[in-house]
Amino acid sequence: MKVKCPTCDKEQEYSKDNPFRPFCSERCKLIDLGEWASGERFIAGEPDWSLPEDDHPDQPLH
Repeated sequence: MKVKCPTCDKEQEYSKDNPFRPFCSERCKLIDLGEWASGERFIAGEPDWSLPEDDHPDQPLH
């Protein structure tokens, strides 16, 4: 199956032989990681900073 690298759009074969999949190279993988780490990329919405109560271990988190 052919896919485009999310960073550079280079088309490549998506296979187990590529250790950087879905990226085409380690460089593109690290560029993407840097964008997430710097806040350039993010998941839209408000963060949920609430913590579960330790008193109720059987209570679902959300």
